Amino acid sequence: MIGKCRAIAHGSNALEYIFREGKLGKTLLFHNLCGTTPKEIYEEMKIVNDYNTRCRNKFLRIEIGIAPKDEPRLNLTSVRNLASNFAGRMGLADHQWVAVTHKDTDNMHIHIIANRISLYGNVYDTTFVSNKAARVAEELSRKYGLTIAKEVKAERQHQKAKANPTREQTKQQIQKICYALLEKYKGTGITGHSMFLYDLNKSGVIIERLKNKQGKVYGLKFSYCGQTFKASEIGREFGYRSLQKNFEISKKTEPKKTMTMADEPTKNNAQSDTGYQLVPPSRSHISPVNTNESSSIAQAVSNVASTAINAAEEIISGVGGLINPQTHGDDYAERAWQHRLRYQAKKKKKRGRGL
Repeated sequence: MIGKCRAIAHGSNALEYIFREGKLGKTLLFHNLCGTTPKEIYEEMKIVNDYNTRCRNKFLRIEIGIAPKDEPRLNLTSVRNLASNFAGRMGLADHQWVAVTHKDTDNMHIHIIANRISLYGNVYDTTFVSNKAARVAEELSRKYGLTIAKEVKAERQHQKAKANPTREQTKQQIQKICYALLEKYKGTGITGHSMFLYDLNKSGVIIERLKNKQGKVYGLKFSYCGQTFKASEIGREFGYRSLQKNFEISKKTEPKKTMTMADEPTKNNAQSDTGYQLVPPSRSHISPVNTNESSSIAQAVSNVASTAINAAEEIISGVGGLINPQTHGDDYAERAWQHRLRYQAKKKKKRGRGL
């Protein structure tokens, strides 16, 4: 037996659901209630929980699952006692609740809809209420000799490897194929990724993408020899995101050479010798020039420069001292004048204030 519980706000919809035709099996118990229909039960519960205006989730939804092998041992009276004991151990003696069974699935299960507000106005504490329901279900399973869900889960995990030998053998085969191809094409980029998928398909392994309701891919599924496996069952390298990272081309960065003071003179000498070149020295070509021609060019350049300097000096002397080479930082007279102006402005402000 397994038990679940959570607080809900849609009490009317929950009551309509458990009494829906085609799902309802047997009506078990009405606790602190007079009505028998979903509408009447909701109106009675609403009268009580309207006294509490701050609570939002004013109803409790409880589900009790019965193991298939335990159903033949339980008659209607036993199921009613089971539902009553479950609600009592959950602390719902002073609350309104209704319990029914459903027949819409292969396994019989019990639904309980309870008012979270008690008849005395107290709000039911839902801290770890799901864990509490599971613990109560385990206690009642031991009391009535029913199947305990926790033990069934542990037994399944223990016998998982031996449950289906064919599946385990197929799993080992697909793991061998996938890891061999991954090692072959790892770090080869998009081309390697495409070849990996091609070779997998050629080997009989089919990969399907799993999408959510929004249409976004969230995982992969591998099929081989009629068996289907999640990507996590094959290996952690074959997840939707991790598989793509395996094919990324690794970029090897060259180690940076540390520069020391001893290396700096050598570097300066090399720069002075070669200079900045747009073309590497191996590809650069300088045509030879005659020494006589180069000397005549240098003489002409020096003559032009001296003529320009003489002309500039004549222009400066003609202006008559309008150009002053002094810097702003050395103009002390200008500083004193600005200081005097600020002092007079402050003095006028003080006079205006009557100081």
